[in-house]
Amino acid sequence: MLHLRLITPADRTDEVVRLIEGTVGTAHLVVLPGAARDPAGDLVLCDVAREAGDELISGLRRLGLDETGSIAVEDIDLSLSRRADRAEKEAPGEGADAVLWEGLTDATHEESTLSFTYVAFITLATMIAACGVVLDNAILIVGAMAVGPEFGPLAGICTALVRRQPRLAWRSLIALLVGFAAAMALTAGFSVFMHAVGLFSKAQLEADRPNTGFIYAPDWFSLVVAVLAGIAGTLSLTSAKSGALVGVAISVTTVPAAANAAVALVYGDTDQTARSSEQLLLNLLGIVVAGTLTLLAQKYFWARQRQRP
Repeated sequence: MLHLRLITPADRTDEVVRLIEGTVGTAHLVVLPGAARDPAGDLVLCDVAREAGDELISGLRRLGLDETGSIAVEDIDLSLSRRADRAEKEAPGEGADAVLWEGLTDATHEESTLSFTYVAFITLATMIAACGVVLDNAILIVGAMAVGPEFGPLAGICTALVRRQPRLAWRSLIALLVGFAAAMALTAGFSVFMHAVGLFSKAQLEADRPNTGFIYAPDWFSLVVAVLAGIAGTLSLTSAKSGALVGVAISVTTVPAAANAAVALVYGDTDQTARSSEQLLLNLLGIVVAGTLTLLAQKYFWARQRQRP
């Protein structure tokens, strides 16, 4: 279930209440006239089954409530109510399959913003991965994958393509490209420093690396894993199962490939640089294509499911 907290202008409250009452899957409607002060208006509270949430939120936006008042949505972890149980049964489809498009757009918009924190995380992840490739340490590679925040902009691109929002697409693309460019440049400088103090060497980079050699060896499995990770990551976002994102993060070699390319470039190993860059682009492309197709499939099947009696 979802909990909605709405601030409505007094002259629109009746319309909002009629919309809520006419939406299948709603419960616990509360109207507090004049309770809101900023903006001034009435406070309307209700619960809605996740399956019906997107329809209700879209209706509220068509009434202009996002401009004249406020729409706040939060997940309910526990609801002990027969009325809530009945509302979930009445709503068409399954809550786990429902996509809250407004929530997805808002989440990806925030995650795909180019900020100091985003650049810091992707840079730190790339530096950790640089240590991993030089030391041939798989644990450091896995840690770097988990720290990397690059799935946010990738999900933003997928969402923007499906919802036809060019501004979100550009924002996500800029965050992705600038983030990786800054991370690789700073990691190259980090590598120069580590070489100067005797912790990195070209011999370590070019030695046999049984644990991390796959990073600069792109093949069909790289694309297959990227596609599967893109599907899993998209499903984890749309179904609110964010815990699965950690598994997605450590299954693709985006950050490690960027790190390997940066270190190899410092040592003039153009072959490793080129193959690592190919691995990076292959993973990014696979995730975007798979994520976009997953969202389109969810949109199609959910529409078909809602049409069933």
